[in-house]
Amino acid sequence: LTNKGRLPCKYKVNLCDQLALYVIVLGCYHHHMFHFVGKILCHLEPCDAVDVDQAVKAAKLAFGHWSKMSGMERARIMIKAAHIIESRREEIAQMEVIDNGKSITEARLDVDSARLCIEYYAGLANTLAGQHVQLPGGSFAYTRREPLGVCAGIGAWNYPFQIAAWKSAPALACGNSMVFKPSPLTPVTAVMLAEIYAEAGAPESLFSVVQGGQETGSLLCHHPDVAKVSFTGSVPTGRKIMEMASKGVKPVTLELGGKSPLLIFQDSDLENAVRGALMANFLSQGQVCSNGTRVFVHENILPQFLEEVVKRTQRIEIGDPLLDNTRMGALVSQPHLDKVLSFVDQGATVLCGGEPFVPTDPKLRGGYYMTPCVLGECKDEMTCVREEIFGPVMSVLSFETEEEVLQRANDTTMGLAAGVFTRDVKRAHRVVENLKAGSCFINNYNITPVEVPFGGFKMSGIGRENGQVTIEYYSQLKTVFVEMGDVDSLF
Repeated sequence: LTNKGRLPCKYKVNLCDQLALYVIVLGCYHHHMFHFVGKILCHLEPCDAVDVDQAVKAAKLAFGHWSKMSGMERARIMIKAAHIIESRREEIAQMEVIDNGKSITEARLDVDSARLCIEYYAGLANTLAGQHVQLPGGSFAYTRREPLGVCAGIGAWNYPFQIAAWKSAPALACGNSMVFKPSPLTPVTAVMLAEIYAEAGAPESLFSVVQGGQETGSLLCHHPDVAKVSFTGSVPTGRKIMEMASKGVKPVTLELGGKSPLLIFQDSDLENAVRGALMANFLSQGQVCSNGTRVFVHENILPQFLEEVVKRTQRIEIGDPLLDNTRMGALVSQPHLDKVLSFVDQGATVLCGGEPFVPTDPKLRGGYYMTPCVLGECKDEMTCVREEIFGPVMSVLSFETEEEVLQRANDTTMGLAAGVFTRDVKRAHRVVENLKAGSCFINNYNITPVEVPFGGFKMSGIGRENGQVTIEYYSQLKTVFVEMGDVDSLF
């Protein structure tokens, strides 16, 4: 679960020469494990019903104390946690690289995003307020915004530390506690966040971690003392989470998958359009739910766009993710690499990449690397265009008219993100108004400031993360009526 006063650690697991992390191992059953360049670093026992119940009950006790603190008191602890993250930035980022495989440059930015999120919600912790409504005869009503209780957070493996912060920061700011389950593929850095909250002075078990896979997540969703579930992951798993939470009529926040369109019109600044397309497809080895993987390019500029985007894709530096000059690290696992590669040969023209990559460094040859891929001559009905790949594969399609491309862009069951590149300000806002997606970008892509809500339409999810509106998803509204006169009774 965690150390720092929550449960005693049994083993110290050395992850590399200079980095070590205490991980609780509840026995010798080697079920879940994580890898770096193909080597097993540690074994983790999934938490069973007893462990989950213990974590939730401890979180419930912490909630009793935390929820009675003022917003200012909670904010002080959260700000201190943010300062600790800042002081440990490089250590956390390196561990994230080892845990996930992404480049150190991106991992540092992820740690910064986590810190900024905690700072942002610390600033909102003291602003939670209700409304006063004056009624006839001097009577009045008021509303109170109150915490929910114990919240369950279930994270994904593509942004392990950032997701743990994005879920815990608004939850804690509102006065809740949280039990967080990271992906079994990336179990490490969420434990570091739990340690940081504890070091900052949070009540014991206010934010605690349970390890495991589907069964552990199911136990969290069904636990009677869990008041809300926040999940980031795939659409099929999101459906199951929602179904399980419905048994207890628990609110859910679901940030699910996407097959997002990126529309590049002929009047676009081509340089920025190419940059945007690369950012929309190759961040974190393409393992980003909001990626704009369906790149629609106006037929008049398609040749120039393809020439430039292929040239820059071929120049992407692949290799040791701990080196500053690396721009693409390893995918998260061998099965996932195999899945991503299977999408390449689906009828489109491979303009570059799409092959397993073996780094020259012998220490990295067991890693799950591939060359970033650009697919041309794509058609709307192709598998690579219809299904979420979740890897470094860009599908490029051509279009003729605005009306046509909008219809094609919206022809999907998902609606997480969308983007448009154009110099025409009227077109930009007109197109965004008609795109059926929750997070839209004009002349940029994959920018996620913590002040701005993030989330999807349709099957891409329910609720939002970040921004002020997220306070509503981690609190509940109580209405109080106050009678200042006599009761007007019919009896």
